[in-house]
Amino acid sequence: MPFDFTQNLVLENSRVRLRPLEAADFEELKLVAFAPEIWEFTVTRAGDTVSLAAYIAAATQARQAGQRYPFAIIDRATGRLAGSTSYYNLDLDNDKLSVGYTWIGTDFQRTGLNRAAKHLLLGYAFDQLGCERVELETDRRNQQSQNAMRRMGATEEGTLRSHRILHDGYRRDTVIFSVLRPEWHELRRTTFAEYNV
Repeated sequence: MPFDFTQNLVLENSRVRLRPLEAADFEELKLVAFAPEIWEFTVTRAGDTVSLAAYIAAATQARQAGQRYPFAIIDRATGRLAGSTSYYNLDLDNDKLSVGYTWIGTDFQRTGLNRAAKHLLLGYAFDQLGCERVELETDRRNQQSQNAMRRMGATEEGTLRSHRILHDGYRRDTVIFSVLRPEWHELRRTTFAEYNV
């Protein structure tokens, strides 16, 4: 199934709402984006006004180019904008895509918000787009991210050495995780059961 990058895709469960990232989100994202620890292991960064504006512009341009679909993450409990995540590397000829470019303000970390967002993204990828595989990747040094991926049931596949250049010029090793369609059916029943509403 082809993916329409022009659609206004909104995904929602009891915990989180995902909607397309917009230039107008700049002011609200400023309230959560400027903690330096958020950007320690990221390819891109948005840790000040200039880089946040550039991040939003690059994300929306990538959407227009059909390369990435960036979402704003909204915490339904507070109504606050908490960060952003994306679909990218969409290869629907091979029934796969990646979920990433994910960052969440420190106030929202370890609250279940990221897991709730991943539930929506995985569900749409497998159930609506017909994917057989969803990939996730992270910096080898980022143990917090790796642990989160393991807790949500993703399988670690290996490490790509000297794989990506970060915003600070560091060349990182990337750890690849994945979820396959048969695994998703079990994960939605167990790991993500609380969001199956």
